[in-house]
Amino acid sequence: MDITTIVGLIIGFAGVIVGFLIEGGHISALVGLPPFLIVAFGTLGATIVGIPREEIKKIPQWLKIAFSDKSFGVEKAYFTLVHFSEKARQEGLLSLEHDLETIEDKFTRQGIQLVIDGTDPEITKSILESNITVLENRHKIGIGFFETAGGYSPTLGIIGTVMGLIHVLGNLTDPDKLSSSIAVAFIATLYGVCFANLFYLPIATKLKIKSQKEVQTMEMILDGILSIQSGENPAILKEKLKTHIGYLPEKEAEEITTDGDE
Repeated sequence: MDITTIVGLIIGFAGVIVGFLIEGGHISALVGLPPFLIVAFGTLGATIVGIPREEIKKIPQWLKIAFSDKSFGVEKAYFTLVHFSEKARQEGLLSLEHDLETIEDKFTRQGIQLVIDGTDPEITKSILESNITVLENRHKIGIGFFETAGGYSPTLGIIGTVMGLIHVLGNLTDPDKLSSSIAVAFIATLYGVCFANLFYLPIATKLKIKSQKEVQTMEMILDGILSIQSGENPAILKEKLKTHIGYLPEKEAEEITTDGDE
């Protein structure tokens, strides 16, 4: 699990609830099934309208990505490319075919296969860049889903509040319950704003960051494959790949740098 996602959500919602309690509020005042239904399902419905039908089933998958601590294999890709570069330098590009099945990453394997097949470097670059673009576009749908939900949620909260106030104003026969009824009506606005700023938009941001990391890994692999195809010295390839170290976690970057200094 991605602990930062979980901890961030807990801190965010806890901060709002604890602050409310410190001000003298009661937790029961924050609970309201009708406002929750209006905001949650209203936002979900409005957001689903804007995405293709085949993408709806991916909503659980997008949430899984946001809550899972996925490794993008930058370190492994680095050492794999260095190994293939050294082997190609010593034994030729066709010798790479024997180790092709050992590559787990589909993008790297596809790139090496293009190199082995003698594909023109420009075509190789074009094909791999197209794969990166397709990946980015696919990720944008999931990111856009939660960004859109973050925009609709406050509006649905206001709609819920207006509906509550209509009900209150239609029942003014009991002045003693007027203040509490108005307070209940505003719970919908609270739900709408909280869901947007403490869940939907943060999840969109997390998906965006993970998408960028995956794309950066693929760009590093692309640079490495083109270097192997052009027959560059493995030492040069290492330096090229290390330009991507700024995108790596500190531990992985340190291990790669250490390897290059040996």
